[in-house]
Amino acid sequence: MSDPQVGILMLVVFLFAIGFGFPIAFTLMAMGVGFGYYAMGDHIFQLFVQRTFSVMANDVLISVPLFLFMGYIVERANILDRLFFSIELAAKNLPGSLAVATLLTCALFATATGIVGAVVTLMSLLALPAMLRAGYDPKLAAGVVCAGGCLGILIPPSVLLILYGATAGVSVVKLYAGAFFPGLMLAGLYMAYVITRALLNPALAPKPPKEILDVPFSKVVWALFTSFVPLATLIVTVLGAILAGLATPTEAAAVGAAGAILLAIAYRSFDLVKLRESVFLTARSAAMVCWLFVGSATFSAVFAYLNGHEVVKDLIDYLDLSSTQFMILAQFIIFLLGWPLEWTEIIIIFVPIFLPLLQHYDVDPLFFGVLVALNLQTSFLTPPVAMAAFYCKGVAPKNISIEQIFRGIYPFVAMVLLAMALLYIFPDIALWLPDALYSSSSGEGALPVDGLPLDLQADDAQMQQDQATEPGDGASGEDDDGAVPPPEEE
Repeated sequence: MSDPQVGILMLVVFLFAIGFGFPIAFTLMAMGVGFGYYAMGDHIFQLFVQRTFSVMANDVLISVPLFLFMGYIVERANILDRLFFSIELAAKNLPGSLAVATLLTCALFATATGIVGAVVTLMSLLALPAMLRAGYDPKLAAGVVCAGGCLGILIPPSVLLILYGATAGVSVVKLYAGAFFPGLMLAGLYMAYVITRALLNPALAPKPPKEILDVPFSKVVWALFTSFVPLATLIVTVLGAILAGLATPTEAAAVGAAGAILLAIAYRSFDLVKLRESVFLTARSAAMVCWLFVGSATFSAVFAYLNGHEVVKDLIDYLDLSSTQFMILAQFIIFLLGWPLEWTEIIIIFVPIFLPLLQHYDVDPLFFGVLVALNLQTSFLTPPVAMAAFYCKGVAPKNISIEQIFRGIYPFVAMVLLAMALLYIFPDIALWLPDALYSSSSGEGALPVDGLPLDLQADDAQMQQDQATEPGDGASGEDDDGAVPPPEEE
């Protein structure tokens, strides 16, 4: 077999392995080391060590555990019930006010936590029973909770955007600026859909009871001041510092984590047990992300060494696609991958396959990243994985079936697709704010070679140079079976 054929075989074997339920991070490492030993001999072990060190020393990834810790602390601060009640009072005169309040609460809380499972679960315990008691249609209520809870992977500060930035070599700060308005647009589309449904069929979302409608304005203001304002201040401080260039994402995440602890203390919901739980969950999630990056970096390097990317590029070239057709095909493939896979695997493993093609089709990697983040909302909402639906079902009342939850989710999936279409037609929704804040900065959005982060490319160049200078290396033979030649001397 030629090297490109071996590369495609490696990808196929990996897909079969994860289909049988093997751990993805360690499957990636096993595939990379196994096929890498075939391709380059003992040099694969040097590459594996380089990849592990490069990932663990990546400054961009330091913000991941800090944002996760901030989210877990906020989740345990017991402010969600107060936040939901205050927004319910403020939105009482809108059609479908409870559903609108749920979406607003989800957007704000998801922005603070970024942890989809936590937001969907907590809102399923709090908002879903409240909507059902008010006479809301169960499908609409479940769809609102699931769709709203997923907004945290799009609206900054989002862990997904950090991982995409580290994978694609794109500025995380610019990604945050680019995703800000698309996130608000998607939340707005969700609320517009709910209000329209409530206007067309008021029986789906009845008006609040009289005791809610008659609440004095002063009580509404006080409720917002004691619940909405503190959390909003924390979010604006963290996000504003990043977008204004006053702090890096890592520095802002550290301040946000400290602010979350102060917020929990202020609400008298902070103790050593909750701190220990938050630290444990943060360490577990951060370790998962880091090992995924190690496995993906090793796998991608071997895949590129075998010229597997060239097979994909040749296939795309053979199809003779326009830029628009390429974008539709790429997003359709990512949409399909969201059915069996979670967003972390898609971002770290499969998105790098498309990255080398972006320059050929004149696609801004920042715009592509925001579009992917919007697309991956569906990975939580579409079966068979659909983790948001299963989170909701796990704590929902017994009379709510998984079929009802899925039927309630589908209209919101349509809203995601509509948002993607609007974003593609009007790209300035994502590009205007980064251009306005960071116009004509050099090099920050540079596209990596072979889909690898920029700091890992130097390792590849050094490794290939070492191979070129070592005689007798089985990976640097002089046959024509697809081996990568040594770099030319400058």
